[in-house]
Amino acid sequence: MIARSRRAAPVLVCRKCLKRCDEGRDVRRALNSELKASKRDGTKPAKLIMTGCFGLCPKNSIVLASGASLTRQEYVLVADRDQVPQALALLDGEDGA
Repeated sequence: MIARSRRAAPVLVCRKCLKRCDEGRDVRRALNSELKASKRDGTKPAKLIMTGCFGLCPKNSIVLASGASLTRQEYVLVADRDQVPQALALLDGEDGA
């Protein structure tokens, strides 16, 4: 049996990166507000899921991933809240140019 969620795919965020980054709190707020603003008709907004370390550990950046980005073996790094909309587009597989 297959069950499909009425919610958009979750966004995975490294908890350790959020703590270490100076702008972690602002980035988390921006992610939550962007996810709520980008919900589609008939679906609930995507959830922000805190995870353990992805093993990348960049300095002054936060590692984000989604199911789609993980299948492509890609991670997105965010340094401040201004990069959040472009990062979410990259996680969905859209061209971030």
